[in-house]
Amino acid sequence: MRAVVTRVKSASVEIEGKVNGAIEQGFLVLLGVGPEDNAESAQKLAEKIYNVRVFSDDAGKMNLNLEQVGGSMLVISQFTLYADLKKRRPGFSHAAPPAMANELYEVFMQDLRDLGVTVEHGEFGADMQVESVNDGPVTLCFDTEAL
Repeated sequence: MRAVVTRVKSASVEIEGKVNGAIEQGFLVLLGVGPEDNAESAQKLAEKIYNVRVFSDDAGKMNLNLEQVGGSMLVISQFTLYADLKKRRPGFSHAAPPAMANELYEVFMQDLRDLGVTVEHGEFGADMQVESVNDGPVTLCFDTEAL
């Protein structure tokens, strides 16, 4: 699994002109699923993101995690994180098949909920408009193959 995680002051996703999910302080997570991923990958990634300490403490140092600041997550499915960019037009054969990707997208979000995170989300496969007010900005890339 791959995730691009941005620390945000707020983020929201609209589908067909209607807000589908919105958060205040927390993380905007763009999540891609690869063909080798499984429920263990989802749990590992959820725990890693949940525990990363990138929120400022009273001294202004990035020393607090999501739980410590009472943050939430907005999770958006993003198969393009597995794009093959060798040619001018990206190929997506390296992404998991849609049914598998959707299932693991749901597993990932449930793993976050099990950790106590408030999770908002988009809709798998939908045309979505995502807005965010980045905080910092702080953006991190996670890949379960490297964890």
